[in-house]
Amino acid sequence: MKAAGKTVKEILISVPVERAEAFNNLHDIIVKNLPKGFEAGISYGGLGYVVPHTLYPAGYHCKPSEPLPFAGIASQKDSINFYHMGIYSDPKLLKWFVDEYSKHSKQKLDMGKSCVRFKKLDEIPYKLIGELMKKMTVKDWIDKYEAAFKKKPKVVKAKAKK
Repeated sequence: MKAAGKTVKEILISVPVERAEAFNNLHDIIVKNLPKGFEAGISYGGLGYVVPHTLYPAGYHCKPSEPLPFAGIASQKDSINFYHMGIYSDPKLLKWFVDEYSKHSKQKLDMGKSCVRFKKLDEIPYKLIGELMKKMTVKDWIDKYEAAFKKKPKVVKAKAKK
């Protein structure tokens, strides 16, 4: 679902009224805990937390005109969704998050590969999300991203002479 708005502020004020407080609180906790270098912005038409082109000029490999995405939030049909590429790319970070989740929310964890769905807005574990945001620096994220997606030079094998 594409967000209604072309700026962070427009997205924040366009969230349905019944979700506005939770959505804005989630945004605030993310921004408060973003490591230096990441910034809030528009990413694929939604509210994202990205590595700007000023720090990573190559941008996202799928669409280089977009900054390198790291995290995001969206108001979907039945939930507020939180996306975090660090938990997708780092098994240790994923394990930590899954292990910690039940300590911060009575709600069962509803999660895809990088997406956590919050259907009960009063059970969003803001403190846990804040802790998660601090666990990966911009450098850590760029290194993980490049290890996974940067094209490696092709090795040309010499043909054996017969």
